[in-house]
Amino acid sequence: MKAKETWVLIADGARARIVRHAQEGIEAEDLLFEFDHKQLGEIMSDRPGRSFASEGTRRSAIEYRSEPEKEQEARFAEALLAELERRLHAHEFDRLAIVAEPRMLGMLRKGISPALRRSVVTEVPKDLTKVPRHELGVVIAQLDL
Repeated sequence: MKAKETWVLIADGARARIVRHAQEGIEAEDLLFEFDHKQLGEIMSDRPGRSFASEGTRRSAIEYRSEPEKEQEARFAEALLAELERRLHAHEFDRLAIVAEPRMLGMLRKGISPALRRSVVTEVPKDLTKVPRHELGVVIAQLDL
């Protein structure tokens, strides 16, 4: 009987790393995803527009009606879930552990498909994207997969 292949997704709002975790050991950074994450200053480089008040001749700044950073992170979460879904259907893994920064974990939970949800064995609200490759084995072993 073939051993179940477990992948550990480590993600924040701009980076994601997938680590293969099999019975024999850990292969870190088999797949690395990065998103073209723009800083808020790059997105909102223009000053907000101005508008006349409903009465009189006073003008005031128009406030932004969106949160561009959250929208970028949501698009990244969607792209990441789509890639995981594709690889699940290709039978590249059987089980998935998600270790993500809390806000990103919420976005992943919100968009995850039922099929991918069934493969999830654990969710950890923690940002491990900056953990060096040689230390990942110890950290993942603590997840008790």
